[in-house]
Amino acid sequence: MVSRDTPSRARRKTRTTWIAAFGLAILVASARASAGPPYITDDPEPVEYRHWELYLASQSFHDKDGWTLTAPHVEVNYGPVPDVQLHVIAPLAASVPDRGPSAYGYGDTELGVKLRFIEERSWIPMVGTFPLLEVPSGSKERGLGNGSAQAFFPVWLQKSLGAWQTYGGLGPWIDLGNRQRHWWYFGWQVQRHVLDWLTVGVEVFHQTPVEYGQESESRFNVGAVLDFTEVHHLLLSAGRGFQGPNLFQGYIAYQATFGPTDARAEGESKIPPAPPVK
Repeated sequence: MVSRDTPSRARRKTRTTWIAAFGLAILVASARASAGPPYITDDPEPVEYRHWELYLASQSFHDKDGWTLTAPHVEVNYGPVPDVQLHVIAPLAASVPDRGPSAYGYGDTELGVKLRFIEERSWIPMVGTFPLLEVPSGSKERGLGNGSAQAFFPVWLQKSLGAWQTYGGLGPWIDLGNRQRHWWYFGWQVQRHVLDWLTVGVEVFHQTPVEYGQESESRFNVGAVLDFTEVHHLLLSAGRGFQGPNLFQGYIAYQATFGPTDARAEGESKIPPAPPVK
């Protein structure tokens, strides 16, 4: 999965790779109300019970040292019980520096569990959390991994109003191999469902310095979700930094969403029809 280090660290460490596309996140169960991918900022809404989300995606980053990207990564999300989502990202990562050799191989694996605490009501936002663990499965020597595990502990909120939806939150990242290396992430997103098949949005997000003496960074993204059917979707976003050294980031993914029909409907469908009245 993508390294959570800032681009300033990437300049200090040749070919440091952001290994997986991330968005901290997942689309909501409704395909027409996208949250998470294609954005970095996440939401508190888990995948519906017994439903799946599958992504085949690529995310790229560019700074003065060159490009880092996933080519591609696979993301899987599943709702094993109501209000809970299991999450995994398995990436193939690439580092293409302006100077020096390129590298390509398996990156850091991302594991997570999304938990919803509060359902959205008329004046109450939805609230949840989505702890993540970056497993150091990529090669640090080749610039394809962090070299140590990293964990994220966010709180996310979400509110909808007609065709509009907004969500965001904050949380700390902790390098479990070096507890002195920790930083905060804050992000917020707004989107609108403009057509039956199109949702567009924008986000801004900020990350504090990973270590003393490094730069903080702020970025924005604009994005879109195109719903071809209830199952098949295309997700796109692009943006850049307006504080810090990041010059560009982009995301593209094919997404498939599927699961059983409503359990209540399933039960009703198994009830034999009543005999005709004579």
